[in-house]
Amino acid sequence: MHDARRQAPAVARNRDSILQVLRDTLPPQGLIVEVASGTGEHALHFARELPGLTWQPTDPSPEARASIAAWRLAHPSANLLEPLALDAADPDWPVERADALLCINMVHISPWEATVGLMAGARRLLAKGAPLLLYGPYRRGDRPLETSNAAFDADLKARDPRWGLRELDDVSELAAAHDLALEATFEMPANNLIVVFRHR
Repeated sequence: MHDARRQAPAVARNRDSILQVLRDTLPPQGLIVEVASGTGEHALHFARELPGLTWQPTDPSPEARASIAAWRLAHPSANLLEPLALDAADPDWPVERADALLCINMVHISPWEATVGLMAGARRLLAKGAPLLLYGPYRRGDRPLETSNAAFDADLKARDPRWGLRELDDVSELAAAHDLALEATFEMPANNLIVVFRHR
C-alpha cells in the first residue's frame, strides 16, 4: 500500500527549538491554525507535546494534505484535526477564527502575495492580543546576510524569482498595516528566526 507520508529532514532538527518558543508564547488552550503545514510532521509533534491545544493543519498542496492525513492516521491524536485546503493568498479561508496562527517556512518559499494574505487572514481570525508566529530565515538590514542564507536565497530565486528571503522590516511594516504589532524576535538554530506579532 502506498504511504503518502512525506518527510522533511529539517523538522527533526528544528521542531524542539520551535516547541520551546511555542510553550512560552501560545495560550494554554485553544485552536491553533497552522498555515502551510507542509509534510505535517510539525503539527503532529506539537499536537502531541501540547495536548491542551487543538491543531488545525492546512496547506494548498494536495500532496502535502495527503501527507498530513497519513501522519495523522499513523499516529492518532485527538487534538490534531484533518488538514484543510488553504492558500494564504486567497481571501476566502476555510476557518473563521483562531486563538493563534503559526506559519513555518512559507514566507520565503512563496510569492509576496501569500505573506500579504497571511497578514490579512491573521487580522480576520485573531482576537485582540492573539499571536501570529512566523518561523524561517530573514534578511535584516542592520547586519550582513549569513553565507548559508545568501546561498539559500539564490537557490530559491533560481527556482522561482517570486521567492526569496524577505526583509524583516518589510514583513513587520506589512504586519503593522494589518493591526499586528511586532512583539518579539527569537534567534533560532541554522540562522532562522521566530517572529511573534500580536493582534492589537
